[in-house]
Amino acid sequence: METEEERQIRRRKRIEEMKREKRRVEFMRRWGIVVASVAVLATAGIGIGSALFSDGEGGRETNQGNDTGTVAIRNVEPGEETGSTNGGRNAPEYESGNPEAPVKRKGNRMANRSVSFPESAETVPVSGPGEGVSVDEEEPDGMLAGKTSSFEAHDSEDTAEFDETIISQYGILIDTEDGTILAQKEAHERMNPASMTKVLTLLVAAEHLTEADLNVTVPITIDITDYCYVNECSVTGYALDEEVPVRDLLYGTILPSGADSSLALAKYVAGSHEAFVEMMNEKVAELGLADSTHFTNCVGLYDEAHYTTAYDMAVIMKAASDNAFCREILSARTYTTTFTEQHPEGLVISNWFLRRIEDKDTHGEILCGKTGFVDQSGSCAASLAVGNDGKEYLCVTGNSTSSWKCIADQVALYQNFIPE
Repeated sequence: METEEERQIRRRKRIEEMKREKRRVEFMRRWGIVVASVAVLATAGIGIGSALFSDGEGGRETNQGNDTGTVAIRNVEPGEETGSTNGGRNAPEYESGNPEAPVKRKGNRMANRSVSFPESAETVPVSGPGEGVSVDEEEPDGMLAGKTSSFEAHDSEDTAEFDETIISQYGILIDTEDGTILAQKEAHERMNPASMTKVLTLLVAAEHLTEADLNVTVPITIDITDYCYVNECSVTGYALDEEVPVRDLLYGTILPSGADSSLALAKYVAGSHEAFVEMMNEKVAELGLADSTHFTNCVGLYDEAHYTTAYDMAVIMKAASDNAFCREILSARTYTTTFTEQHPEGLVISNWFLRRIEDKDTHGEILCGKTGFVDQSGSCAASLAVGNDGKEYLCVTGNSTSSWKCIADQVALYQNFIPE
């Protein structure tokens, strides 16, 4: 029998291993950018040298094939900076996840049923959907969400570009009634979604849960708490070994953007985080977004292969808000979790985006919302509003300079394009 002291020693070793792995990935990313830049410069140098040599022999112009006479260097996309993947501890929100490849499947069923995280010495068996979910099986009665239909929006001759008062680098505003894009800015350019990812996490989970699942309790394992600690995640606040109902995990995923809730939910639904991420990307393909959106984790941790666009994020929010159960969670201002031994009075959790924007004049009412932040994404948000005209509108903004500036951008877009 392992003593408590031995268990703590093993836990500390695991945490150190996870930290080393995180530092290794960051180091390789930094050097990858440096090496790529050097290679581009070297190639450009060879090309310039060849042009000069040719000019000397043949009398051709030195800028032949390059009318500007400049060297082309690949632009570094947002999120490719060489700084920390999560920012300082005082940043407003942190993400967690597992960018490792999805588990292999045998046929259409998940081949790996164990609960696992990278560098983890412990596994916990999972009961419930994780033991037998097949994405191709018929949905049983009582499923929280059925198959969602795809939604497409389109430009019109009146589609406007964001003016200079909008700080966000990416964004889109859509009239959902006819799918008209009212305004946009780099809406189809790749961006990091940060915790907006969790809108899809909620939708995918709901599509694989029944009413009976909502009261099943799931343990917050040491793998989850350690992973959230190492990656400086925003968390709901559950304690180690706390037994949390699935319903609370769903609310905890959205309102406080809790990585602990998201990871526990993913493990319950799919058996492992990796398998759940595979289900997320299957949903992305179902929505027709596979060419421009891809996820590597369920919570929004930065990864170069974890990306979307403002347009795609609006489509995902539309799919989630079209489901009554998901809309209920996305529109909740506050929620009190179930009383447990660790939290006898429950935890009061809040969607601060909704609470902070509700007193602003948006020419209507904000119905649903989810924010996100990592260094590489800046402050971003996806929201659904109903205007004073009775229509519903989708708004997504990305890479603003602060959470309050993000809110200001969304308010300005609603004010500018929704009738009073």
